[in-house]
Amino acid sequence: MIARYLTVIGYTILIIFIGVYGSKRTKSFKDFMLGGGKVGPWMTAFSYGTAYFSAVLFIGFAGKIGWGFGLSGLWIAVGNTFIGVLGVWLLLGNKIKKTATSYNISTMPEFLEARYNSPFLKLFASIAIFIFFIPYTAAVFMGLSYLFESNFHLPYTYVLLFMGILTGTYLVLGGYKSMAMIDVIFGIIMVVGVFILLGSTVSKGEGLPNIFQSLKEIDPKLVSPVGPPGIWALLSLVFLTSVAPFAMPQLVQKFYAIKDKRSVKIGMIASSIFALIVTGTAYFTGALTRIFLSPEKNPLAVMYNEAGKIIPNHVDALMPELLVTVIPEVLSVIILLLILSASMSTLAALVLISSSAITKDLYHGFLNKDASDKTLTILMRAGSVFFIILSIILALFKPAVIVTILAISWGAIASVFLGPFIWGLFSKRVNKTGAIFSSVGGLAICIILFILWGKRMVPQAGSIGMIASLVLAPVFSLFGKKVN
Repeated sequence: MIARYLTVIGYTILIIFIGVYGSKRTKSFKDFMLGGGKVGPWMTAFSYGTAYFSAVLFIGFAGKIGWGFGLSGLWIAVGNTFIGVLGVWLLLGNKIKKTATSYNISTMPEFLEARYNSPFLKLFASIAIFIFFIPYTAAVFMGLSYLFESNFHLPYTYVLLFMGILTGTYLVLGGYKSMAMIDVIFGIIMVVGVFILLGSTVSKGEGLPNIFQSLKEIDPKLVSPVGPPGIWALLSLVFLTSVAPFAMPQLVQKFYAIKDKRSVKIGMIASSIFALIVTGTAYFTGALTRIFLSPEKNPLAVMYNEAGKIIPNHVDALMPELLVTVIPEVLSVIILLLILSASMSTLAALVLISSSAITKDLYHGFLNKDASDKTLTILMRAGSVFFIILSIILALFKPAVIVTILAISWGAIASVFLGPFIWGLFSKRVNKTGAIFSSVGGLAICIILFILWGKRMVPQAGSIGMIASLVLAPVFSLFGKKVN
């Protein structure tokens, strides 16, 4: 236990040191927001991957999806890698960088305003980011706090405060530059951690053949191409988590900051390999919660129902309990750092985008267009602190299971941005009318379906909202003015 505390303390000191170092290189708003727009391929690759995959993946998604879908959850890993990472870098990387330079923009709401000549879209998109990123950030805080509870037996509230202070410190000090440098360290820790996790679970399960047989005995569908919930539920999850990155502001922002075309090529390969390793391990080990957890040894995670069948007691506790069960004591601190690294990178990315929505898009865009560069940088720092506080307050209430919170946030944000952003990049025919109906209509459909269908069909509602966003843009562009 002492070794764990010492490791986390050393980790904390390193992060603060990099934050201080980054602060010396942060002289302007562009430095704080985009690292000066000259971030190299490896920093961008790790920054993209660690922002994409957080504690929400390892704690919430891997546990719940693995328990319900079994090994077919690996299709999500395939989709995330080849669509959400490789596809985004290949199709959008150079296009986004070129457009950002052409329009002289640093945020997605600014792109929508510039591309469609629509201050309304900028306002609507900024408000959507602020509203739906708060629960997303709260979900990341929750996932990490559950892990610390299992490993350190610390009160949930204390962990939230520690994470908020640590993330806020290095982000407020150095902005994107510090975040990108730290993300390289985070990414390396995550790769080492997932290999330890994979090796430990396979060893504990006495080899892959025995693992497959054990899952098959529990339910043959757990080792089939489509798990027990069915094809529709699986496809919805693949679509939601893999297509949404094409329009997620915290991921798209990485391409605003990347250095050049060559960096995009290198980053694409590195980021894709990273994604395959991380997501494949997460969903594979998530399926093994069925094998390793029992009500006698892990009452927090699983229990017996009235029929004597083992069911989840708390789905967000499945992976923390699995990690405690299968990881040797001497290696557990590496896994702790794995989840900590994944979470802090995502938190920083979300906070940076949310702060920019308040500062650059709302304040500078509508209230004070003459604000100085120094003022905007100060407000960005203050906005980051404000957003962290709001997210911690929401996390204290534990509003829902992590998977539900993430699915709602991803579905809503992607429904707002997917149609107008993708069509805006690749088509000259989509106009302001189509973009507005796409953004507002996609979100409205998404929210209505959330309400009507309930939490069991949140991924499906999000997926339909995203599809509606893509379809509405070209359809309603037929009724608007032609693009000049």
